[in-house]
Amino acid sequence: MKEASIVKLSIVILCWNDQKVIIDCLDSIFTRTHATEFEVIVSDNGSTDGSPELIRQKFPLVRVIENRANLRFSKGNNVGIEASSGEYVLILNPDTIVQEGSLDRLVAFADAHPDAGGFGCRILNPDGSYQRSARPFPTIWRCWISALGLAGLGRFAKVFTADEYLGWNGDTVRPIDWQSGCCLLVRSGLLKQLGGFDDQFQYYYEDVDLCRRIWGAGHPVLFTPSATVIHLGGQSTSTRFPVPFELDKHRNRYRYFYKYFGQKGARSCRRHSLTRIRVRQVKYGIRAMFRPTEGLRRRMELYRAAAEWNRQIDPVELVQHGREPETCKRIALQIPQ
Repeated sequence: MKEASIVKLSIVILCWNDQKVIIDCLDSIFTRTHATEFEVIVSDNGSTDGSPELIRQKFPLVRVIENRANLRFSKGNNVGIEASSGEYVLILNPDTIVQEGSLDRLVAFADAHPDAGGFGCRILNPDGSYQRSARPFPTIWRCWISALGLAGLGRFAKVFTADEYLGWNGDTVRPIDWQSGCCLLVRSGLLKQLGGFDDQFQYYYEDVDLCRRIWGAGHPVLFTPSATVIHLGGQSTSTRFPVPFELDKHRNRYRYFYKYFGQKGARSCRRHSLTRIRVRQVKYGIRAMFRPTEGLRRRMELYRAAAEWNRQIDPVELVQHGREPETCKRIALQIPQ
């Protein structure tokens, strides 16, 4: 890797107290990428675990930008995107492990498809199983299919497609609607033209929205199985703060549906969100009656909090003015700082 002002690939990694995983992530990048000139930019959201210092010590070529505060996912990544100089920008989670030669092959695939704007690759769980990181865009109809538990019918009729490409396990090249922001490659010029992530999506749906805008700009998002990244997942902030981040998911779902489907879409989103929660409360409640576990108990607590929050929220007021009733704020328990 050369320290040049313009490189082929800029890798942007957001860090927030991720010392336990980001060192292995960085090591996998530097030891398993050989043919691609790259730079690594870590945008640090006010870590207090010594992450910036350790990164500088172990990887002096990494540029660490200290934001001094938790800007959340979109704003934090946008800091790194703005500082990047590569032809491509790879958004990469700190809890990922790049496999041998994968970034070289991902960039080569992008070079071979000049009309495409975004690129996804094969994401695996730590046990080697496929992680469904490439998905169809959410629509009102698809969310109802998912909420009512009818997604399995998508194997027989495309009209029942919900939030997965059923029967496909990331083993072929194909266009996809969106790729998870845990590993998403975008042409730098297009990404900066689009303004990076829409920072109203603080955590969740920012990748869906970005890919939708890439498609809207006339460029497909393509998937290749030739590149592989392991996503540990268990170290994510959603695991450390389950209720606040579950509610973030609902907030951003409302923002997404309002942005693309208006007030009617946001209110419909509330109805299918409550339906989805209730269906799952029944499903897991029955399971817990016969085989109670600590995991099921926590899941039921999460569903109870999400159901109560959604019942009290006005999605239009939330999106337009950021208003939440005090009772909703109390349900969130603790917002990460």
